[in-house]
Amino acid sequence: MRLRTPCALALLAGLTGLAACTSGPAAHPPTPPHSATSVPTSSSPAASPSAPVLVATDWTQYHGNGARTGVAAGMPAATQLGIRWTASLGGAVYGQPLVIGNTVVAATEQDEVFGLDLATGAVRWRISVGTPASASEQPCGNISPLGVTSTGVYDPQTGLIYLVAQSGSSEHLLVGINPATGSEEFRQNVPSPDHQPFYDQQRGALALDGGSVDVVFGGHYGDCGPYIGSVVAMPVSGQGAVHSYLVPTAKQGGIWAPGGPVVGPDGTIYVGTGNGAPTQGPYDGSDSVTALTPELSRTGIFAPTDWHTLSADDLDLGSMSPALLPDGQILQVGKSATGYLLNAAHLGGVGGQVAAGPVCAAFGGAAISGSIVYVPCVTGLAAVDTAGSRIAVIWRGPADGWGSPVIGGGAVWVAGPDSGVLYELSPATGKVEHQLKVAPALPHFASPSLSGSLVLVGTLTGVTAVSGG
Repeated sequence: MRLRTPCALALLAGLTGLAACTSGPAAHPPTPPHSATSVPTSSSPAASPSAPVLVATDWTQYHGNGARTGVAAGMPAATQLGIRWTASLGGAVYGQPLVIGNTVVAATEQDEVFGLDLATGAVRWRISVGTPASASEQPCGNISPLGVTSTGVYDPQTGLIYLVAQSGSSEHLLVGINPATGSEEFRQNVPSPDHQPFYDQQRGALALDGGSVDVVFGGHYGDCGPYIGSVVAMPVSGQGAVHSYLVPTAKQGGIWAPGGPVVGPDGTIYVGTGNGAPTQGPYDGSDSVTALTPELSRTGIFAPTDWHTLSADDLDLGSMSPALLPDGQILQVGKSATGYLLNAAHLGGVGGQVAAGPVCAAFGGAAISGSIVYVPCVTGLAAVDTAGSRIAVIWRGPADGWGSPVIGGGAVWVAGPDSGVLYELSPATGKVEHQLKVAPALPHFASPSLSGSLVLVGTLTGVTAVSGG
C-alpha cells in the first residue's frame, strides 16, 4: 500500500475500468496494565457489572456499527454550524472519537487515551498505553510519532473500549479501557501472522464479532519490507484461541483502509485487500473483497479480472472498506476508479461482479443509506445509486471534501483533510448547506462521529466538537 496525494490521484478519476486460515496459540498472558492519572487499574478482563446502557446517541465504533453504515439515528435536524468546544490533547487523533454515555474517548498518536466530557470537552481522565514509534523507529511511513491510529470499539458485554497501540518499533498492543474511569483492565500483544511486526502497521478500525476483537494489518506508507496483510481475532475475555487469516500472496496485500473489517448480520467479516506481488501466475488473493467466518476461515472472495495489473500499478482495490448494502450487495471502489457491485453471499471469485462502472478513486470508509452509497472520492464525495443492481453517480460534492462521510440530522457530513473544513451536505443533491473551518488541516481520511446535536472531529492536535445537529 502506497498512499497517494489527492492531486496525484485526481488523474485516476477518469479511469474506468488461495485460502489461508490458521488458529494460533492461546493468547499471551496479559502484561501489567498502565494506569490512568486518577484511578487504579485492574488486570481482570471480565464483564463489568456497571457497563453503561447504550443509547441512540452513543457512537461505539467506526461509522457507528459493525456494518459501517455511518448513520446516526435520532440526530436533530442539521442547522448552522458553530464550534462548541476544542480539546487540545497534545497529539493527532486519526481514529474517530467514540462516545459512551456522556464521555468522549479519543486516542492519539502519542499513545495517550483521553476521556472527555461530552458537553464541555473537559478532560476527565488520561492514560498512557504505550511508547509511540518515532520516524527513526519505523521502516518507512508518514505518521510520526506512531501510536494509536485506528478507531477502537466498545464492547457492552465487557464494558471496555478496545484500542490497538503501536509501542516501540514492532509491538502492537490490544488494550481494554473502562470508559467511565479510564482504568486499563486488559492488555495483550497482538501477534503478526506474517511474523514481520516491524513492517506491519495497524490502521484499519477494530471490529467486534463472535466474542472477539478483529484487528487488521497492512504495511507502512511506502510499501517497504516483507509485510503481508492479515486479520487477527483476539478474544475479548483474554482466554481461548487467537485466530488469524493471512492473505495468500507472496508479499503486501495489506488490509489498511480506515474502516477496517465490515461485519454482516450473520457475523460474516468482509475485508478489502490491497496490491499483492506483481505476477502473471495464478490468482494470489490480493486486490480482493474477502469474506471470512468469525474464526477467520475464508468463505468467499472477489477480484477484478485485471487484478495482476492492479497489483503491478499499486491500484489497491481495498483502499476503501467494503460498503455493505441492506439488500445484501456490496459496493467496492478502489484506487482504479472502477466500482464493483457484488453479491455479499456469493462474492463470485475473479470477475464475479454483478455490475461494474466508473465511480472515482476512493480512500477510506463509505456511508450507506438505503440503495445510496456515499463514496469518499479523492476528487470529492460522490453519491452512488445502486438500485436495480446498477452503479450510477447521482452527484458529487465539493472537491476538497474527500474525507469519509457519515449521515445524521438529514445531512451528509464530510471533512476536507487538507482544508480543515467540515461540510454539511444535502443527501439528495450534494448541495453545501453549511460549512465551517474546524482546523488548519485534518488527519488523512478524517471522519466525524455523531452524538446528539454534536459532530465530533479528530484533528492533528485533539478533538473539536461542532454544534449544528
